[in-house]
Amino acid sequence: MNKYFKTFFNGIITENPTFVLMLGMCPTLAVTTSAINGIGMGLSTTAVLMLANLLIGILHGIIPDKVRIPSYIVIIATFVTVVDLVLQAFVPSLYSALGIYIPLIVVNCIIFGRAESFASKNGPLLSLVDGLGMGLGFTGAITIIGLVREFFGAGTAFGIDVLGRIPGFTPISTFIMAPGALFVVAILTALQNKLKAPSATNTPEGEARMACGGNCANCAGAAFVHNKELIDKRNAQIEAEKAAAKKAAAEKAAAAKMAAAEKAAAGAVKAAANAGGEVKK
Repeated sequence: MNKYFKTFFNGIITENPTFVLMLGMCPTLAVTTSAINGIGMGLSTTAVLMLANLLIGILHGIIPDKVRIPSYIVIIATFVTVVDLVLQAFVPSLYSALGIYIPLIVVNCIIFGRAESFASKNGPLLSLVDGLGMGLGFTGAITIIGLVREFFGAGTAFGIDVLGRIPGFTPISTFIMAPGALFVVAILTALQNKLKAPSATNTPEGEARMACGGNCANCAGAAFVHNKELIDKRNAQIEAEKAAAKKAAAEKAAAAKMAAAEKAAAGAVKAAANAGGEVKK
């Protein structure tokens, strides 16, 4: 049971996809003009994440390795279509506010990353818990960002007028514009670094606490390789190939040296034979 709690809280705190791993930044920056939008986008992503993780956790032993990526995309796209139609039918106002970013959940790197790094290596129940934790972590993060932007940009919180009652208050409209999203995320990241909280921009060198390893300066693009054993195995394979190539080169050099020595010995014998013949004459 401890592994389920650990997996659940891992997505909310330890490896929060927004504040720690900094994944899925496109919807984070685009739809967080209000806290309600953040909740709607976060819960939609959570639903897709949970269902995709569950199904991939069930089928990962059946799906051939060569077609796993297309298979994951089809599974994720199917659940995104379901969520898209449900929102359009029952919550049209939220559907209109989120717009194109609901279909774009298909290419959200949080969902695809968890499918590749976790669901494909674990059972369905644990994958479902991972999807729930990651989804709620993402929901909480973008809701906070949306609340900050809404509070300063419109003077409201969850649609309720708060600062508008203050005489002379003028909303800072920049906060609900595109630059405001970058500004708020930058401030929150700076606070994390100041408090020495673990994040993709604040991890001691060599300490791989996150899925991407946390070492952005030396990133090789393997952001979704969560299993360190795969990296170690590949490195060991590369070293073995280098050692085999070096050994083959040494054997080739030794064979060439031996052939040269044999040729020289044969030449010496021939020269001695010729010299002996001349003496007899």
